[in-house]
Amino acid sequence: MIRQLAILCASAAGLHAASMAADSNRGARLFETLACVQCHGINGKGGTIAPDLGRQVDRNFTPAALAATMWNHAPAMWAAMRQRGISPGGLDDQAAADLFAFFYSARFFEKPGDAARGKSLFDSKHCSECHGWIQHNYPAARRITQPEAIGQPIALAAAMWNHGANMREAFAKLNLKWPELTAQDLTDMLVYLRNLPQARTAAARIEMSSGGGGEALFQSKGCAGCHRESAALTGRLKGKTLTDIAAAMWNHQPRMASAPPQLTAEEMREIASYLWAGQFFENAGNIAAGRRVFAAKRCAACHENAASGAPALGGKTFSGATMVSVLWRHGPQMLDRMKAQNIPWPRFNEAQMSNLIAFLNADK
Repeated sequence: MIRQLAILCASAAGLHAASMAADSNRGARLFETLACVQCHGINGKGGTIAPDLGRQVDRNFTPAALAATMWNHAPAMWAAMRQRGISPGGLDDQAAADLFAFFYSARFFEKPGDAARGKSLFDSKHCSECHGWIQHNYPAARRITQPEAIGQPIALAAAMWNHGANMREAFAKLNLKWPELTAQDLTDMLVYLRNLPQARTAAARIEMSSGGGGEALFQSKGCAGCHRESAALTGRLKGKTLTDIAAAMWNHQPRMASAPPQLTAEEMREIASYLWAGQFFENAGNIAAGRRVFAAKRCAACHENAASGAPALGGKTFSGATMVSVLWRHGPQMLDRMKAQNIPWPRFNEAQMSNLIAFLNADK
């Protein structure tokens, strides 16, 4: 379900919408051009000297977690790169966001699923009668095993949503009950479908935008008319995956009083970016806790001391991607200065990094 992903920045106040679109295709290329692949693998593909990053990334992995992981690993990584004559290369905020998208994409499909159960569900829910690879009773119905249908969660959600009206008519003719799906049902079916010989080459792809047009679409499509107050979606989508949302939308359709609005994949992407992505990937942290992290890690020794040569941190908005970019571009010099001052290299967990980002963004 993956190739482009929005990297989200949270301010000190908490949640912000997606700030930039990130492309995991570009991230995959960066993984090679920056020579990461010489040491690290992704799901068994690549180097074996360093840990396989696909095995360490889960679907709750955030930009702050990536920043903390890279920060902790940096001194050993730079030493290994020097030994092999590898130049670090450049990594700006956008490139760091693209790398996050790539790492995240490596595990998006890894939510536990049961292919055998998925096959049983695909048959028992009558999906295979129209959308199966072998059995294909309705030529107008798209085969679900087409790569674009099972490799892109936004496109899949849009297709399921737009297909609802035709499905209701078809099920009514066959005197069949609407097949409700849990998120686990959909996950199991996707695991089954993605492991079919015909679909194993399907590239996982996610496309998220900055979400700038999502609010207007949510209004113009009539969604905001019902989803307000107690039925508002903002808080209810926190922690949900796109598979969760696709299943919920599917189950919701028959209960709608009027015909649901059609949504292109691009429109679905904008709405999902607006409503969901910020909550799923937020880096929300605590300012007070971040101030304590800033002091405990002795950041002020350089960044509040003009004589150190380190830049002041005011006037810039920080995110997980920013922290990775800064580390990559300035980290080796930072390490040398810290050694000269006998300051230990700071290590962070995800919460500490999130809190530090919140503190750095305070009053901006």
